[in-house]
Amino acid sequence: MTTIDETLDDARDAATDFFNAEGRGPGHILLGVAVTAGFALLATAFATGTLRPLRRDSGSDDQDGPVTERPRGPISLVLPAMFSVTTLSALRVWNAPSRPGRKSALGLWAAAQAVNAVWIALRPAGRGLQIAAAMSSAGLAAAFAHEARKLDVGAGKLASPIGGRVRLANRLQGRSRDGNPAAG
Repeated sequence: MTTIDETLDDARDAATDFFNAEGRGPGHILLGVAVTAGFALLATAFATGTLRPLRRDSGSDDQDGPVTERPRGPISLVLPAMFSVTTLSALRVWNAPSRPGRKSALGLWAAAQAVNAVWIALRPAGRGLQIAAAMSSAGLAAAFAHEARKLDVGAGKLASPIGGRVRLANRLQGRSRDGNPAAG
């Protein structure tokens, strides 16, 4: 029978493993959460703050209000993953031991967040701009994932837009790496 202390220790160990926080103090981890989540929220706030609601062209009285639309096309498939899972990956990179590639990986992550925010704000309508938005977002995400993987394999896997979602879902469901080949 497990006690509350054992359960708390297990949860603490799982959180330490998930956030790559071995040997890091609570202050460093909290600063990392503040920096990564704060930057992602700032980029999102910039993007959504610059969006102007579109107006419906219909002459009907009940449809005269503003309509805000989500980005369409290839960019709409890439952006949700960029703003969520990569932030967790960036936190793992933040917590990685100080090594030469750590700052460049975090810089790539910040650049990806900023570029994504700009593309959301611009809402590219033409096919060429949508492709450019998707390619720049995917390219920066791939560059970040490559650099993150050098520092921490788990961060690199988590940074992959599709693989990161699967890895996160498997972790949350308690699947182990060894017991399930689909787990991260």
